[in-house]
Amino acid sequence: MKLQIFALLTCFCVSTADFSPPVVNISLDVPADQRWAPLKNLFDMNVLQEAASEVIDKTVPKWVHNAIKPVVRALEKYIPQPYAGEIQGLASIYGSDISDIVLLNFAYEVSAFCTSIVTQDIKGNIYHGRNMDYPFDVLRNFTLDIHFIKNGKVAYRGTTFAGYVGLWTGQSRNKFTVTANERNKGHWWENVISAVFLKRSPVSWLVRRTLEEASDFRDAVIRLAKVPIIADVYYIVGGVRPGEGVVITRDRSRSADIWPLDPLNGNWYRVETNYDHWLPPPKRDHRRDVAMKALNATGQNHISLNTLFQVLSVTPVRNRVTIFTTVMSAAIPDNYTTFVRDVMVLHN
Repeated sequence: MKLQIFALLTCFCVSTADFSPPVVNISLDVPADQRWAPLKNLFDMNVLQEAASEVIDKTVPKWVHNAIKPVVRALEKYIPQPYAGEIQGLASIYGSDISDIVLLNFAYEVSAFCTSIVTQDIKGNIYHGRNMDYPFDVLRNFTLDIHFIKNGKVAYRGTTFAGYVGLWTGQSRNKFTVTANERNKGHWWENVISAVFLKRSPVSWLVRRTLEEASDFRDAVIRLAKVPIIADVYYIVGGVRPGEGVVITRDRSRSADIWPLDPLNGNWYRVETNYDHWLPPPKRDHRRDVAMKALNATGQNHISLNTLFQVLSVTPVRNRVTIFTTVMSAAIPDNYTTFVRDVMVLHN
């Protein structure tokens, strides 16, 4: 199907093997160690534990895992609340050593390859989408849409994996949307050092904290640009007013670059994969160029959540390790949509 036709679609076209993840309500009004109890009703804990072990074992070498366990246990006193309590609660739910849950959360911090797009249509509406790419097929069955409930209302929402307390994808209703993409610099052990000795935030915890505390798009951008974190990352933020879209390229201590939408000069979208936007991507990875061509073919006058989903579905923007696709707009928060993608079969 030609890309131009995508722009005329009025509904999401997904594979029959794609599916919507379960929606889980997590109450912020209960003690932190009890918040993730609803997972017990969704998953077999033995299967969850096996999945967590697979992610850890494939991300952290076995000898490193064994050597670092005593250090990770000591990390408990360095982890801020409410995340320390939530991790303790997850360890209890999983029936796991707390070091495994801590390592699982750090493993997710260093293994995400993603595509994020923020766009503005001709009426000034902001749309934001992302593909979450992880090299672990098992995560398709543990993807969750989370409603974080406070005082009986949805304070914010996001999409994540069972056992992970952070967010790489989220929305604060009528305020802003945010995604995070890995910026491949440094090593996992540098991240652990940043967490232990410098007491910096994991990138996904800053997303969640920003979703809970920021008052609007501008406040969110300032927080995401300035708060020290444990790893380099790209934060992509969309707002509710014309021009409110930005890619923040982060070093551990501060922003390295701010790349906003500039629709008056024809720059009505920004595409971020996993490379600095001012440098060419490696020849082996064409996601950025393909996404831009698809957006140009769609056109600003036809961009919507539906057509943005189609752009994110074009190969290789969507690829063999794409776990889920989310499209959202803070100004129309009830249209937040996530599909877990089927496994692509590659033909020679």
